[in-house]
Amino acid sequence: MNDTIYNNSEYYEDLDLNFNEAYKLCKQDFSHDELLNMLKSGNIPQKQIAALKFDYINDEKDAKALLNNLTGCDGKIRETVAHKINYFLINDEKTRDLFAYISAEIFADATIDINGNICRLVVDSALLLKNYEQFAKAYTKKIVRFANEALTELNKFIFRDKKYVINKQNFKLYWCLDALNGFYDSEDEQIIAELLKKCAVQNEYTIREKTAQIIIQSGKFNNIKEMLINDENYYVRQVLHH
Repeated sequence: MNDTIYNNSEYYEDLDLNFNEAYKLCKQDFSHDELLNMLKSGNIPQKQIAALKFDYINDEKDAKALLNNLTGCDGKIRETVAHKINYFLINDEKTRDLFAYISAEIFADATIDINGNICRLVVDSALLLKNYEQFAKAYTKKIVRFANEALTELNKFIFRDKKYVINKQNFKLYWCLDALNGFYDSEDEQIIAELLKKCAVQNEYTIREKTAQIIIQSGKFNNIKEMLINDENYYVRQVLHH
């Protein structure tokens, strides 16, 4: 392949050219090494196509090439990469060893992506690596930190703050709790209890609902359960009475 294809880190210069070049990439066959190079230095369509066509994970270098595009780049790339990592972890168990020791920090960052589809894929992928103690502890520690940061920000807001600013922190907290539903036992129980107690009094009912789900899943935190057992919201009560 001619290396001049890697012409920048964004799109091609106009929509027609971008579509035509992306179409060519879809039809073209690439070697594994060519796909790897595209993931490392291609523009947005090139990286997206490379992630779609990436055929196997051979070593840590391959795993890192995908992980490096799970955060900090265009959303189309991030979502494609999230799908592909999840696919490999489900269908090729030997890749779990490769991802487990290099992905905890990145998976935690991607858990609070602005795209809920990515959050869902990443949490599901993280659960496939839970049996790796080092991964589980590092991932959970950072998720707890993100959750507490979101709670701190929410406590600063007043009624005049714009709703989208508040929703951004609630979205972040929601996905942290979704992750903790599978990882609550990978952190000190008192740390989790303190976090859940704060979440149980949040105005947003989905946060209280996620808190209730962790309580039911864990079979612990009965004092916090009592805080929510007669919650004003039907969905929160339904979790606890189910």
